[in-house]
Amino acid sequence: MPFTLATWNINSVRLREGLVARLLTEEAPDILCLQECKSPVEKIPMERFRELGYRHMVARGQKGYNGVAILSKLPIEDAGDKDFAALGHARHVAGRLEDGTTIHNFYVPAGGDKPDRAVNEKFGQKLDYLTEMRDWFHAERPERAILVGDLNIAPREDDVWSHKKMVKVVSHTPVEVEHLGAAQEAGGWVDVTRADIPEGQLYSWWSYRSPDWDAADKGRRLDHIWATPDIAGAAHGSRILRPVRGWEQPSDHAPVFASFDL
Repeated sequence: MPFTLATWNINSVRLREGLVARLLTEEAPDILCLQECKSPVEKIPMERFRELGYRHMVARGQKGYNGVAILSKLPIEDAGDKDFAALGHARHVAGRLEDGTTIHNFYVPAGGDKPDRAVNEKFGQKLDYLTEMRDWFHAERPERAILVGDLNIAPREDDVWSHKKMVKVVSHTPVEVEHLGAAQEAGGWVDVTRADIPEGQLYSWWSYRSPDWDAADKGRRLDHIWATPDIAGAAHGSRILRPVRGWEQPSDHAPVFASFDL
């Protein structure tokens, strides 16, 4: 069963309903995973998305913060969620397709500004979240699964605009990269994007603070698509839709795509 999947931190699905509809119309992925929806589930504008063919949704919502949703043209059933680090946040949801493929949609905590858990509680929460992801994947080794989302870490040196200048900045510090790598290894996850695009600078996020994000191009690859080894070989066509970052009133993230032939 071939399908195309996209992941996008939308930074408010209600505020950017029109952008979601535009992406669904112009690109028509079979599945769109959204993070930072900032909405209770019942207020996600599903009526409009259903009109575009996305009749199925699995979601976890939270008023004003966090929130994850999977919109799908394909039938998908709710496969649960995990509250990593006991934060009480809507940061994970899983859906299962009819062929048994499980899709995990994650929104890992950003971690605040200072990469030191002794002075920054949010950074400690981020590391604890990743540790519990690792432990879960060790305990229940995933199979026939895809993991997507805003993982809030750019792991490789070429996933940021300057490794030297970013190495002490939250999202690219060695301890974060190590924690993410441990979670990835525990599940045997394959970084589908980098399997398809192995070389070169690659970004999915550009700060709102940059007056000319496109020219400055000080980006980070925070958004990821992984797959378990049993299906990773069926993945192809990875791309990041950089122009979406330039749409009117955009999210600071661009959507990441991959296709699977399962």
